[in-house]
Amino acid sequence: AQSEPYMTVAVAGARRDAGVSIAEVNLKFIWDVVSQIKVGERGYAYVIGDDGLLIAHPDISLVLSNSDLSHLAQVRTARSNGAASQERPTSFDGILGERVLAAHAVVGPVGWLVFVELPVVEAYAPIYAWIQRAGALLAVVLLGTILAGLGVARRMIAPIEALRVGAESIGRGELSQRISIKTGDDLEALGDQFNSMAAQLEESYDTLERKVAERTHQLELANLAKSRFLAVASHDLRQPLHALGLFVGQLRNRLKAADRDLVIGRVETSLTALNELFDALLDISKLDAGVLATSPVDFPICRILKRLRATFAGAATAKGLSLQIVSSSAWVNTDPLLLERVLLNIVANAVRYTVRGRVLVGCRRRAGALDVEVWDTGPGIPADQRQNIFGEFVRLGASDGKDHPGLGLGLSIVQRLCELLVLPIVFDSTLGKGSCFRVTLPLVAVQTANLTPSVGAAITIAGASTNPVVLVVDDDALVLEGMSGLLEGWGCRVTTFASAAAAVADASIWTGRSPDLIIADYSLPNGQSGVNVIVALHRIFGTEIPA
Repeated sequence: AQSEPYMTVAVAGARRDAGVSIAEVNLKFIWDVVSQIKVGERGYAYVIGDDGLLIAHPDISLVLSNSDLSHLAQVRTARSNGAASQERPTSFDGILGERVLAAHAVVGPVGWLVFVELPVVEAYAPIYAWIQRAGALLAVVLLGTILAGLGVARRMIAPIEALRVGAESIGRGELSQRISIKTGDDLEALGDQFNSMAAQLEESYDTLERKVAERTHQLELANLAKSRFLAVASHDLRQPLHALGLFVGQLRNRLKAADRDLVIGRVETSLTALNELFDALLDISKLDAGVLATSPVDFPICRILKRLRATFAGAATAKGLSLQIVSSSAWVNTDPLLLERVLLNIVANAVRYTVRGRVLVGCRRRAGALDVEVWDTGPGIPADQRQNIFGEFVRLGASDGKDHPGLGLGLSIVQRLCELLVLPIVFDSTLGKGSCFRVTLPLVAVQTANLTPSVGAAITIAGASTNPVVLVVDDDALVLEGMSGLLEGWGCRVTTFASAAAAVADASIWTGRSPDLIIADYSLPNGQSGVNVIVALHRIFGTEIPA
């Protein structure tokens, strides 16, 4: 019935007539062994003979049907490898047609092949399961990441929207707007920076508005002051002009010699007042316009002190005042011409308003600086007027009546010049006892030589002949005519030039001697300066002619 597999084995004898020994082996015993080999859940083992027939298989029906498996790829591969076993599984098609992983071993000496196969599906099941778990975990992670991203995005949208709204408000000029973000991260720091910027802009805007208001107020005050200045100036100009008209009218009449001399003296007084007022107004206008330039140099202060003595000695003597100017060997650095105008105005005030006593000018050294002090025994300055002393047209008292009263512009010019020269000026005053004005100058080392030309000094023509020769340079024809008439009336010989170029070009007409005096207008045509003309003439004549 062949219900159990058998296998016939024949072995020939060793001797010639020994015959053949035949034995039948029941393969069920091999099946018992093979069927107990378990690989996974569905894996199995089977045995193939050297002829490719199935010897043992868990499904014994396949053995009973003498299944020939020599067509299987794994069998062909194993038989081609000879006695070599294959421990590393390889993917093949199994007996039942499904894809399996197969490995084999050779059973010697019969040459049988033992195959172990496991369905690929079951072999890869752990990998598939791991992939599924990993995929599920990745999906969960991705979902969590997406949800977290949505949460973070939602968390960021509100602060960003707050930043946008706040920035738009600040851009519209709503500087009081503040951004409130409490996220504890960089967005909150950015919001705080926006708030700080808005606060700074608000403060700057408030400061700018305040400065604009202050500047507007200053301009209004300046306009009022300018209007007052022009009103007072026009009044002070009309007075001497009106007096001149009256005096000229008197001169048209036939007057006695004494009366004529008196009227001429009054005309001279009116002209002096006009000259002083025009000079003061021009000084103030130049200072206010900022067109007055400074030329600081090193020079000895004694030069200016000598000019002050020569300028005010006569006026002080005429009033019975003692004028003491103490010389100094100190050298300072500043603009000498502008400093001289400062001290001239201060000393002029002291001489004008001091009725009796003295005026003292001296210097005091201290820590790299030189204080030039002007003391007087005048009426002093009331405490309630000390803030106004440097204003325009401020007159705190009249002179003694022997000369015209002051214009009230001297100290205003002094303050402007000191600001231009960056020189501190202070004053002390005691009512009824006098005042002291102090200008502080930068002190420099004493020098052995000074090449600055002595222009503007008080002139004394020493050694001049009976008829001194005077060279006059001025672009105004009336001034030239008037100057020539005046000098010729004093016995001088006068040569006039209308420009700097003419004076320098025609210097060759001087033969045998040089002029005794040069008088030059400071502002000449084509931007020329009278100082430059004097220096050029000094060079031509080879000597420093008084000028």
